[in-house]
Amino acid sequence: GLLAHLEVLEADAREASVKQEEEEKLEALKARAQKLRLQRDQLLAKVSLQQKGHPEDAGATAAPAPPSAQDVLEWKLKSLKSTLQILYLTGISGKLTPRGVCFCISTAYQGTYLDSYYLELLSEPQVRIRRHSIPIFIPLEQISKKYLQTDIRHFLSLLSNHLNAYVGRRYQADQLQEHFSEQIKGTLQRNSLCNLLVFNYDVSARSKTFPFRARLLYRDLCCSLPTEVTISCTPEAPASLVKVAGTHSDLFHRVALHEAFRSFSTAE
Repeated sequence: GLLAHLEVLEADAREASVKQEEEEKLEALKARAQKLRLQRDQLLAKVSLQQKGHPEDAGATAAPAPPSAQDVLEWKLKSLKSTLQILYLTGISGKLTPRGVCFCISTAYQGTYLDSYYLELLSEPQVRIRRHSIPIFIPLEQISKKYLQTDIRHFLSLLSNHLNAYVGRRYQADQLQEHFSEQIKGTLQRNSLCNLLVFNYDVSARSKTFPFRARLLYRDLCCSLPTEVTISCTPEAPASLVKVAGTHSDLFHRVALHEAFRSFSTAE
């Protein structure tokens, strides 16, 4: 009875292994098929452009009839489906709607999931934004004017970069106030976009003098680290702290804000 039971278990294990291999092969074939379909669409588009630019190359036959509205709509839907599949790995997902597509842009910082933002696009008569949950201080209108009609993939990627950088800056400021409030004088000052932070601080949680004043400016709105850092000392601070301020400035340029303060605590 025991040997028979072991044989049954071994058979089940072999069957499961074979099934898993078949599923993996199927997924690989699906990915290959999708890649080939994209290459086919790109080649068809190139041929179409060449024929439009050089009609003499098309031969003596009559020019092909222009595509119908239904053909154009089907091509747009096919392009949207391909875009959805490609962008999924970047934190952008979406689903087709009766009139277009609805995208969800998920944001995270250092492996911590933060927020999701939604954007619904209409495909007729031209691609346009119907509604969204993008914060008003994100330059959505500027990005859409530049890329929405010409390169929707780049449009979504750039919008995702803006959102991830914003939530990354906001997350750092929140972490600083939550875990290092004793080293900050008062409330950290920040604007809506969190690309300007100003605060007084000291590296020691036991001190109440707060000799340093930091001003962090993020000119690159797609970046979560500051482009300009100014660390100054209060007039009553000892001269020896001037060199320390320079060290802090370099650190704020290179690592996240709360991680810099964590290193201060370790050094102390």
